[in-house]
Amino acid sequence: MQPLTPSRSEIAAHKRSKTPRRDPAPSRLTYKVQRMWLTPLYRSLMRVGLPAFLILTVAGWYLANPANRYAIAGKVEEVRRSIETRPEFMVKLMAVEGATPVVDTAIRELVPVDFPVSSFDLDLDVIQSQIAALDVIEKVDVRIRPGGVLELAVQERQPALVWRAPGSIELIDATGHRVATVTDRSARADLPLVAGAGADANVPEAMALIAAAAPLADRLRGLVRVSERRWDIWLSEARVIRLPEQNPVAALEQVLALDQAQDLLARNVTVIDMRNPQRPTLRLAPQAVEELRQIRSLSLE
Repeated sequence: MQPLTPSRSEIAAHKRSKTPRRDPAPSRLTYKVQRMWLTPLYRSLMRVGLPAFLILTVAGWYLANPANRYAIAGKVEEVRRSIETRPEFMVKLMAVEGATPVVDTAIRELVPVDFPVSSFDLDLDVIQSQIAALDVIEKVDVRIRPGGVLELAVQERQPALVWRAPGSIELIDATGHRVATVTDRSARADLPLVAGAGADANVPEAMALIAAAAPLADRLRGLVRVSERRWDIWLSEARVIRLPEQNPVAALEQVLALDQAQDLLARNVTVIDMRNPQRPTLRLAPQAVEELRQIRSLSLE
């Protein structure tokens, strides 16, 4: 038979069965925090914005002290110089390729670099522009070769004519660009001579006339640009061939044809005026004019 009075264990189990169960739903505050966390803007702000703000605040506070800024700048400069002055970045000498001794000396004086020097301290574009500014230089290529050599590969302009300009004597190339200045015509007696203002701007035409006048090479003194419009060809014994503005080469060839057919240039003629190719005009020397007058006077008697 069971006792009518419950035992202590039964009483404790009965009390536990009467305890209310815990509600699994979150509290109001927890619910609001979870909803905010699900918002993309809030989540980005907490993950990125807040840490960035803290970092910037600390960095700003640290850099607000001038001593800290100077220390950082000095350390950065020290690291940079330690990298730039490494042996593999040092340039030890300069080599000039394709230049004559005079131009080589001029280039070395124009680019006064104290070697050894770091390649980071060399502005190759500035060096190239300085060398290209020389009249004698047509093309220049600047580069740093392996082994720490600053190579300057230059191509000089080749003088084609001697130009007696107003006030000076210049050497010019086939394009009319100035190459150098000479003190006397005899310094380049091997080159043809042109003279007059504007002669350098019409070098191709002058070269064509010189080529066409090859049969007269032993008597050719030079070409003179007249009023920046046309050419005069000066020959030995003060003879002049005046050419027109248009088609001067054709007019010169006409003179050569007359010389070949009638030995024109062997006569006592001082000026052959071809400014009007349809009507060539000759000017006789004073002695020839006097002889012509005597012949005419004898024929009238």
